[in-house]
Amino acid sequence: MTPKAEFSIVTRASSKAWIPELIAAAGPEVTETYIDFFTSTIRNRNTRAAYARACWQFFDWCTAHGLELTTVRPFHVAAWIEDFPGSKPTIKQKLAAVRMLYDFLVVRQITPSNPAHSVRGPKYVVKKGKTPVWSREDAKTLLDSIPKDSVSGLRDLALIATMFYSFARVSAVLKLKVDDYYHNGARRRLRLHKKGGKEHEMPVHHLLEQILNEYVVAAGSFGSEPHGALQ
Repeated sequence: MTPKAEFSIVTRASSKAWIPELIAAAGPEVTETYIDFFTSTIRNRNTRAAYARACWQFFDWCTAHGLELTTVRPFHVAAWIEDFPGSKPTIKQKLAAVRMLYDFLVVRQITPSNPAHSVRGPKYVVKKGKTPVWSREDAKTLLDSIPKDSVSGLRDLALIATMFYSFARVSAVLKLKVDDYYHNGARRRLRLHKKGGKEHEMPVHHLLEQILNEYVVAAGSFGSEPHGALQ
């Protein structure tokens, strides 16, 4: 299927995406250029359909206000944006479609300038919040809820407690070997294996030490193969 045939199917599939009256009235050369814009510059079918709807809506608005393709001015585009009922991301997308189309029309010498070039869309900023940190009470509630009457329960408690007290990634905790939990003087330490082969050694919190000791004793990890997995 040729791109132009595909565009025809896309435009016929939606009653709001056919070639606008204003474009058709400008003559066959403009109509051909209009179709070329969607078929030669936009490869994604969904984007093509969305931009076709946006341009149809814009030119339908222009027709209702007695405008022609070459008489559209920046304040007309701005007025259309003000009249358009939609979310900020939607308005920005539709303005981008009109701006991109007019750029193409300028290159093809259909219009002398791009009236949408200087029109600014609404500001839309997505703020990403920081990852929430669990409170001590929440962490204690979770750890206390894990059953300790089996080796698997003690293992789960040890893994989750290690992540809480060391702030280590799941992947680093799962890589722990028996000899990564070792004595250094009176204190126990953990050797965490991070990305890129990096290692990070840290003292073990006394509460985490109790949990790990209980698990390794129950699992028989002490005295086993030192390079075996801790879990």
